[in-house]
Amino acid sequence: MNAITIKDGTQIYYKDWGPKDAQPIVFHHGWPLSGDDWDAQMLYFLDKGFRVIAHDRRGHGRSAQVSDGHDMDHYAADAATVVDHLDLGNAVHIGHSTGGGEAARYVARHGKGRVAKLILIGAVPPIMVNTPANPGGLPVEVFDGLRKSLAGNRAQFYLDFAGGPFYGFNRPGVTPVAGVVQNWWRQAMLGSAKAQYDGIKAFSETDFTEDLKAIDVPTLVMHGDDDQIVPIADSAVLSAKILKYSTLKTYEKFPHGMCTTHAETVNPDLLAFIKS
Repeated sequence: MNAITIKDGTQIYYKDWGPKDAQPIVFHHGWPLSGDDWDAQMLYFLDKGFRVIAHDRRGHGRSAQVSDGHDMDHYAADAATVVDHLDLGNAVHIGHSTGGGEAARYVARHGKGRVAKLILIGAVPPIMVNTPANPGGLPVEVFDGLRKSLAGNRAQFYLDFAGGPFYGFNRPGVTPVAGVVQNWWRQAMLGSAKAQYDGIKAFSETDFTEDLKAIDVPTLVMHGDDDQIVPIADSAVLSAKILKYSTLKTYEKFPHGMCTTHAETVNPDLLAFIKS
């Protein structure tokens, strides 16, 4: 198994496919999943000749179920350790949802000289929760509800979440795909309940404004306008305004999990930006 042990003793699992001399693409997964959520993208880019890497965040997937460190500073530092271990340069970093926050913080704080481009998909920056400085954010009660549901019956909560708003399967005329729901549930249940519980605070309350200001590489911001998990108006639209070199691309009626439900559209758009 590909895994490294970082300085605090946490073991981080990663996948590394493709030619070692090819341009690397590093994928940062969303809450509460694992690197497996990127399979549709990793296989696509592998076929295009890229080297593709995805790690499981601490407490998620096959990485160690440690008690502490479930915050964006640790997430970004863990990603940096993987990148340094593999000595990746000229890399493209792609982050979805919570992984978008992780990728932004990584690029801002650890990526100098190693990063070619950044892509944020359905990502949580600048900040999700409502604050005086972010009046358009979601009330903290929304995230308290997620914590309550997770602690009360994680297994059922995750089935309902994947079978409903995450992929837009709760929309009229949209037929849920059983395999997609089951694969989401499989990934989520493999991780630590504590890591996922703590992770809700990390993805909802972390302010990435200064990270976005510091990023100096071309950045593609992609978002579905029917994202029920990370509303577009208070995320992608604001992030694109803060970033120095951004391109905002919105997708009509696409859900939060659009990398899975609409991979046939998303993947070529990713490729076009990477090659531009």
